[in-house]
Amino acid sequence: MFNPTLHQPIRSNLMALLIREGELPFKAIKEELNLTDGNLASHIKKLEAEELVEVEKFFEGKKPKTVLKVTHRGKDEFKKYIKQLKQFIGDLS
Repeated sequence: MFNPTLHQPIRSNLMALLIREGELPFKAIKEELNLTDGNLASHIKKLEAEELVEVEKFFEGKKPKTVLKVTHRGKDEFKKYIKQLKQFIGDLS
C-alpha cells in the first residue's frame, strides 16, 4: 500500500524537510533531525537508490561539503505517499 522507502519516520521527515527547504547541506539535515552521520548516511543511501534525492559532493575551499535535494521523482512519490496517508486516515473515520 505505502511506499516502503518513504513509510519510515526518518526518511519521510527528511523528504518533507527537503521539499520545504529546496536543498540543504548534510550537516543542517543532521542537526535538524538529530541524527548521527552514519544514521543519516544510511537513510540517504536508501532514498538515493530509489532516485528520490540527489546528492552533490564538492569542496568549499578546502572543506568537503555534501548537499541534498529532492528529485522530480522524489516530489511525485512523496506527494503520492501523502495522498495515500490522507486517504487511509479518511477511511478510518
